[in-house]
Amino acid sequence: MPSLCRGKLSILGSQESQLLRAAIRHWHREHGPLPSIPVVILPEKEEPRDRWLTRSEAARLLREARRIPHLARFILLGLYTGSRSNVLLTLQWNWLDLERGVMLRRAPGARESKQKRTPPVRLGRRILAHLRRWRRLDHTFCPYVCHYGGKRISSPRTSWPEAVKRAGLGMDVTPHVLRHTRATWLMQAGVDVWEAAGHLGMSPATLMQVYAKHSPDFQRRAAEV
Repeated sequence: MPSLCRGKLSILGSQESQLLRAAIRHWHREHGPLPSIPVVILPEKEEPRDRWLTRSEAARLLREARRIPHLARFILLGLYTGSRSNVLLTLQWNWLDLERGVMLRRAPGARESKQKRTPPVRLGRRILAHLRRWRRLDHTFCPYVCHYGGKRISSPRTSWPEAVKRAGLGMDVTPHVLRHTRATWLMQAGVDVWEAAGHLGMSPATLMQVYAKHSPDFQRRAAEV
């Protein structure tokens, strides 16, 4: 049986290898059968990325984003809700209840994705103050919270790297680092794991695996036995 191994196909990462394996199985099931099914050997899983921003780094990034309103909104929402980039970029004003302080992570009535959890998130007073101010500025100008001249933005691919560079941060600071930062700050503040996981739309297992070490109580009792 032919083997598509890591050594022979080194250009394939873990995600690409999984897609290739799924495509082969789909073809075999729907259009086959194939005389033999190639074996796709997945590369070893990479250690989860753990880059996050300190408070001073976040402040520098925000300072450099002030001149770009849609980027400043994107960063503040990421830091205060820990939502994924696609949620922030599609977020509309009718997903927000500014009276109750609750933000939906998907359109009202839309189904929950099987791959990514998108539970509502409670908003703190700081981000609520920003949102109410932005709402007054926008009026009915645009349905999207993060927009450029009233138009939805697909990604901050131009403004983000420029702000990161001016803030003196490395190129490892991607938009997803905002989510890592929120999770880390929650753990550093000693927030209960279940509450933090619900706030982030993340499983408690993932939160414990990647971020628990940032908690002030991490292994405290075990260390004293």
